[in-house]
Amino acid sequence: MENTYKDARAREQAGAQLASIEELVTCLEHAEACQDSVCIDSDEAAAREAITNDALDVQVRWEWHTPAALNGAAPYAYMILLCWGGPSVQIVGTLDDHNQPDSARLQHQDWFTPWIDYPLTDEEEQTLIKYAQQFYFEG
Repeated sequence: MENTYKDARAREQAGAQLASIEELVTCLEHAEACQDSVCIDSDEAAAREAITNDALDVQVRWEWHTPAALNGAAPYAYMILLCWGGPSVQIVGTLDDHNQPDSARLQHQDWFTPWIDYPLTDEEEQTLIKYAQQFYFEG
């Protein structure tokens, strides 16, 4: 019964993180599209900075490769830690040939439990990808 409680608490935190990300991406999309010079929400740089300041940590993963092989040194996956402790939430996904996110999964966990994927709609995954694309993933 205790694991069910921990999973529920972590799942709730993942939902809260997703709602926050949706709000940040909505602000960014508004700033990108806004043509009104007096609109106080049209600052793209501020919207991007709000997203990059939101994450606790950003990491990439590389494959084994031959020394000095440039293509082998490129990252192929990323992780964005949103919150940690009990509970923890992260976004994980793969990077394309230009080191840009092309997939995203939202995961949650609580103390001493494995990472669990939070169920996402296609639209929610696209929102997470847009969020993740604001970070720098070069090797």
